[in-house]
Amino acid sequence: MLGKRLKELRLERGVTQSELSNYLGLTPKMVSFYELEQRFPPQDIIIKLADYFNVSTDYLLGRSEFRNSDELLREYSSLYNKNPKELEDYIQELKIKENENDKTEGNK
Repeated sequence: MLGKRLKELRLERGVTQSELSNYLGLTPKMVSFYELEQRFPPQDIIIKLADYFNVSTDYLLGRSEFRNSDELLREYSSLYNKNPKELEDYIQELKIKENENDKTEGNK
């Protein structure tokens, strides 16, 4: 997932692999390896990438669909205006799914 997101962010920003590699202190070939997922960057490079593109490390790693905390807060704030019963129902659905996943993992 990191490679796909890295390439997408780089293209959105309109920078070349060479330009990004200069910022990271790497060769363009290493950036290419990361985008093709032939290599995985170390923690310090992941943090630099997140800072450069103003996204969270969770977004880069595919652990979140929210690019950064501002986006997450906007989404959370939009829930405030929803019907409380609708939110309760949604939370209940999430709990049921979580319990089902726990049971499935316990059977492995």
